[in-house]
Amino acid sequence: MKRVLIVGAGKGGTALLKLLNETDRMKIVAVTDINKDAPGLGLAEAINIPTGAHWQEYIHKDIDIVIEATGNDEVFEEIRARRNQKTVVIPGSVAYITSELLEEKEALVQELKRQTENQHLILNSIHDGMIVIAPDAKVSFVNRSAEQILGMDKKSIIGRSIQGIIPASGLPQLLKSREKEVNQKLILENGKKVITTRIPMIGAGGKVIGAYAVFQDITEVVDLAEEITDLKEVKTMLEAIIQSSDEAISVVDENGSGLMVNPAYSRITGLSEDEIVGKPATVDIYEGESMHMKVLKTRRPVRGVRMKVGPHKKDVLVNVAPVIVDGKLKGSVGVLHDVTEIQSLTSELRRARQIIRSLEAKYTFDDIIGNSSEMTLALEQAKVGARTPATVLLRGESGTGKELFAHAIHNESERRHNKFIRVNCASIAESLLESELFGYEDGAFSGAKRGGKKGLFEEANSGSIFLDEIGELTLPMQAKLLRVLQEKEILRVGGTKPVHIDVRVIAATNMNLEKAIMNKSFREDLYYRLNRLPIYIPPLRERTEDLKLLTEHLIQKLNEDYGRHVTSVDKQAFQQLTSYHWPGNVRELENIIGRAMIYMDHLEEVILPKHIPNLTKEISTAPGANVPGNQWLGETLQQAVDEYEKRLLADAFQAHDFNKTQTAKALGISIRNFYYKLDKYNLDKHSMQK
Repeated sequence: MKRVLIVGAGKGGTALLKLLNETDRMKIVAVTDINKDAPGLGLAEAINIPTGAHWQEYIHKDIDIVIEATGNDEVFEEIRARRNQKTVVIPGSVAYITSELLEEKEALVQELKRQTENQHLILNSIHDGMIVIAPDAKVSFVNRSAEQILGMDKKSIIGRSIQGIIPASGLPQLLKSREKEVNQKLILENGKKVITTRIPMIGAGGKVIGAYAVFQDITEVVDLAEEITDLKEVKTMLEAIIQSSDEAISVVDENGSGLMVNPAYSRITGLSEDEIVGKPATVDIYEGESMHMKVLKTRRPVRGVRMKVGPHKKDVLVNVAPVIVDGKLKGSVGVLHDVTEIQSLTSELRRARQIIRSLEAKYTFDDIIGNSSEMTLALEQAKVGARTPATVLLRGESGTGKELFAHAIHNESERRHNKFIRVNCASIAESLLESELFGYEDGAFSGAKRGGKKGLFEEANSGSIFLDEIGELTLPMQAKLLRVLQEKEILRVGGTKPVHIDVRVIAATNMNLEKAIMNKSFREDLYYRLNRLPIYIPPLRERTEDLKLLTEHLIQKLNEDYGRHVTSVDKQAFQQLTSYHWPGNVRELENIIGRAMIYMDHLEEVILPKHIPNLTKEISTAPGANVPGNQWLGETLQQAVDEYEKRLLADAFQAHDFNKTQTAKALGISIRNFYYKLDKYNLDKHSMQK
């Protein structure tokens, strides 16, 4: 049972006293009022409830609820300040509304008795909802207020069981108990909160002829009481947050006059709060247009506008948003960002990203998907190699995952906490490759950095270096790499003193090195140095049993990238994938799955045959294949152009002995564009030599 103290014995307090005295869940401990003639004091004394002039003598006597019914804000705040933490303080507005409720209900009962002939008219005009049930618990009457509170029309209510309308209704129990229930709280199915009084209807001879409930929606009243109680606390908290924020914040009213700035704003602009508050929004602008005034005019936010503010001409970026309450523009809020700080952070982020990209091995053996015997053998060999310091040579076609193996070997080795440097030997110009790999001394050549520069081998000291496309090295560079592997030391360009290094080399190639040795384009002694632990990574066509696992893994990965919810591949579509020979290997598979997901509707979850792009069975390099002028085979113009471009690239690549730099130069395109086209058409030296 809750112990209640009523402060104030006027109209509202008296109403609450009457209400709470009729309920078994509340015990009124005392009623206080400084006015000795207050009507509530006499009523309290009549029903043996202690009274007094001062609430302070009762506030600490194990009180659960204090109802402040004086309507005095100072009294309300003092009670809140002196209450126990567990004591709930209810504002006086609730007492007033409650008294109004009681008066309305009493007036309703009297009106019903006096004017039965106008019953329906009266009941429909009152603010309270009313619903009447017959002895069978079916609704026989409902007024307009009840329809509005329930959110239902009269036709859908009359004749239905009351529990079908209000499942928690207590009216059916009144038909048996014959006892009224006063001021019961009830939450309706639509979330509205009501206070209801239920009364049985007794006819001639004491027979129950039905029951009715009178109820009022107090949702807004409860919300208002909570808002009144918390408003000052919320305001204080918001001001504290703004004042303590490191973001420079300013607030103006609907006319553009300053309302508030925080210390961070003053630090950036160099202007004090007194110089901004109450002044026009343009007062702090040195160069540029006032974004506050623009937002107030357009009612739309602006972001990332650059301007200069304050006497020190501080360069800032400005974000401003309108403050709109109930559709009315009340002002705007602006946030300044110091451009100098942003540039510094951006520079640090860029450097960090470069370090992460160049020094971190991202993948482990868990990221390599495959259960086939061929892939299992490759993984076992790689794990053995990871536990030794031996040089590893990864061999396999383009797109088979050689770089993943290199990452995983480093992460599994004892060097995993040191640097992992990646070098694509074919992507660096021959004239720069030596200085990039081995570094250079001060003044070694024109344009050399003052003080010299470390090479990638020195950067990778105590770690691992991954040399991709090792077969593209020129013979002079092969000789220098051989010295590194034999002597464990490098010589900078322009230097005379060798530098000792401790680097684990992981090399990779898709070239037939044995054939290159026969053609005198690759050194035999370097081959034997690199080939101590060769690991052959099988192409996708040799491990088609892994296709399902790979497809599921790629779908999960691309779902995260594209924000999709694709779950699987249709059986017929998967048959198309298994029947293809995959010259581009896993890289091509990822490309095909990704394109299929792009073409799918956003809510589709299964990849169907219509989503799979056309899969070419062979890369044809035969003269005249799909050359414009031949018989049209039903392909689109773009398909024909792509096929011709692919054939031309293949011919040129072969004509230049698979030298990428020379081929790109002969075709008149950049080496980067040439790499893109090779990847686009799945062209690589190994597959074209077959």
